[in-house]
Amino acid sequence: MIGKRLKKIRENIIPDNVYSLNEAVATVKKYATAKFDETIEISVNLSIDAQKSDQNVRGVAQLPHGNGKTYRVAVFARGASADEAKAAGADIVGAEDLVETIQRGEIKFDRCVATPDMMALVGRVAKILGPRGLMPSPKNGTVSPNVGAVISSVKGGQVEFRSDKGGVIHVGVGKASFDAERLEENIQFLLEAIQKEKPAASKGVFIKKLVLSSTMGAGIIFATT
Repeated sequence: MIGKRLKKIRENIIPDNVYSLNEAVATVKKYATAKFDETIEISVNLSIDAQKSDQNVRGVAQLPHGNGKTYRVAVFARGASADEAKAAGADIVGAEDLVETIQRGEIKFDRCVATPDMMALVGRVAKILGPRGLMPSPKNGTVSPNVGAVISSVKGGQVEFRSDKGGVIHVGVGKASFDAERLEENIQFLLEAIQKEKPAASKGVFIKKLVLSSTMGAGIIFATT
């Protein structure tokens, strides 16, 4: 059942109307009136066959203004790399001890990074990290000998995106408290990053539909041109 608040918001949005990016951001911000700082999320519908592995879309985008979320980062590293990770602000750094912590179900982090030499060790918990989208991977830049740089990127506004079973990508691009200009720039950077990941098997228009919403708000269809 639709609550009174959401019903009122929908009454002020033209159904199936395609708003401009500026209009969509302004409208979402206008109705993000919850008692907390709502997350602004974009849903990107892609023209892919999500059932085919060669058409799955995954990558990272460095949002210029971050998305308002503080990420807790765990790092698999030893020696000098472990020291580098700690200096860069990693929340958890370890090796076998980190494996044991994860196996106990204590997963108190949002992103996981590893140096290349640690991947055999990380493999022991792949079945735990994988389904949660936390498995380090060269594809999203979380397997690297330069762990300090990776941690700085993650904590500085890097977001990971991936298509779901319906061929849709959902990413938080900021908070309702962000000004419109910062939200618009974040959205543009994200869409450019997604476009670069277009699979060779995907023909025609890659991005079919864009929807912007807040945590407690209604979705607004928009276009960037």
